[in-house]
Amino acid sequence: MDAAAAVVAESGLAAVTMSKIAERTGTGRATLYKYFADVDAVLSAWHERQITGHLHHLAEIRDHAAGPGARLAAVLAAYAQILAHHPGGAIAAGLHRGEHTVDAQQRLHEFVRDLLTDAAGAGEIRDDATADELTRYVLHAISAAEGLDSPAAVRRLVAIILTGLEPQR
Repeated sequence: MDAAAAVVAESGLAAVTMSKIAERTGTGRATLYKYFADVDAVLSAWHERQITGHLHHLAEIRDHAAGPGARLAAVLAAYAQILAHHPGGAIAAGLHRGEHTVDAQQRLHEFVRDLLTDAAGAGEIRDDATADELTRYVLHAISAAEGLDSPAAVRRLVAIILTGLEPQR
């Protein structure tokens, strides 16, 4: 799966073939076809592994922060950094289709919603909107981190999002 990702990074999505993946891994095409039906299956499996890894990383970040507000801020900062280093354009469009992506988006939505619910319950963020409304706001706003080229820009974006979540006084 990593071989397919390397070919995509070097030559673009359209250049990935089962032959190139087999060559890169040092296996035969027949062996590759034994496990994957086609290039899309290889790329989907790789992408699903990447997404699962990101979600595990965010859970670790959450688990090492103290307090609901700190957990939310730490996870948003980490997720924004992931997005900033995320490939965009045709490669992303090609990878972000399929059932595995829908499932991952749902898991991310639930993960962030739980963080927001905890923070609102502790009085650390606004509680005048539903958790689902706030989750939609956060996930849409944080998507602006894609392609940001500096850590400072990512930090500013997260600060703006967190300011929008501050309790109404």
